[in-house]
Amino acid sequence: MKILINGIQSNLRFSSAHIIPGHPSCGHIHGHSYFVDVEIDGDRAGEFDFVVDFKDVKAYTKAICDTLDHRLLIPVQNDLIEFKDFIKYEDSIEKLEDAGSVHFKVDGKGYSIPSDDCVFLDLPYTSAEELSKYFADELVKELSKKYDNLFELSVCVNEGIGQGAMYTKEFVE
Repeated sequence: MKILINGIQSNLRFSSAHIIPGHPSCGHIHGHSYFVDVEIDGDRAGEFDFVVDFKDVKAYTKAICDTLDHRLLIPVQNDLIEFKDFIKYEDSIEKLEDAGSVHFKVDGKGYSIPSDDCVFLDLPYTSAEELSKYFADELVKELSKKYDNLFELSVCVNEGIGQGAMYTKEFVE
């Protein structure tokens, strides 16, 4: 059986700025008002014969949304972003978080931004595709701690009404 949580109606939203380095129009810092839909396939189980408690899914998803809300999303593993005093694939993301300010270049343009205004993601891009995978990975990790009856989870990160990217991940035993 599948359950579906509609991000708009469940207030699973966040507003963030991001950049897709190298892209002709998305290569500039710009923002979206995102919303996140979640679909979960599993067996009904437990005292109440639920697939999963909606409250749990919404709480976990909202927590992720809250960490991204009103921040600049920076894909640390993007090869077109040049960081000052940070070595990709060697330094930990915590070094950027603790720096106070982050200094980087994209296409020759230099940026200096307070670190607490940013979320540093271990991703190559902050596209809807990568963000949907990020949400799915995090939700499967969290839900697996409490539920053993789930098969598959899909997350759709929408950049606005009518456009989003969906990623599907299986629960492994």
